[in-house]
Amino acid sequence: MAAIDQLRDRFQQTWTSINEGWHRLTDAAGQAITRFTPGKRQAEEEGQDLAERNVGWGLLAAEVSERGDEIEVRLEAPGLKREDFEVEVLDDHLRVAGEKRSERHDHRGRYHVTECAYGQFERLIPLPEPVKADSARASYRDGVLQITLDKAGEKRRRIAVEPG
Repeated sequence: MAAIDQLRDRFQQTWTSINEGWHRLTDAAGQAITRFTPGKRQAEEEGQDLAERNVGWGLLAAEVSERGDEIEVRLEAPGLKREDFEVEVLDDHLRVAGEKRSERHDHRGRYHVTECAYGQFERLIPLPEPVKADSARASYRDGVLQITLDKAGEKRRRIAVEPG
């Protein structure tokens, strides 16, 4: 009986550890997990092959930092080109959308491991404060999309009450 109790305790400890780790992972990176859906043109070109090897979900990890009067957003998005992105400010979020196309041209052979996601994607990144959308700047190099946004300034301003 003691062996069964020990086994049950070990199982419970393992399950608790896995559960806690999963919650920490989804809290830290949950927004980075992004759905990729095959684009119409790509689905027509690659057909069933793309559907079979597209995992459908990918990781677009981001960092949002403040530097003085600017907010900088860095998004890891390897395998794309500058023209594959659509970037815009929507209220208090940065919207990054695009399409990652498959580069496979040889249709002979089989895949044994496939962890890459292909297709259209969209990621909304919350911004820590209002920004000036019209002065935003973006660049893409070495698989990293970098967007620099000027802060909109103070949201609150104290107003002096004059004697009447």
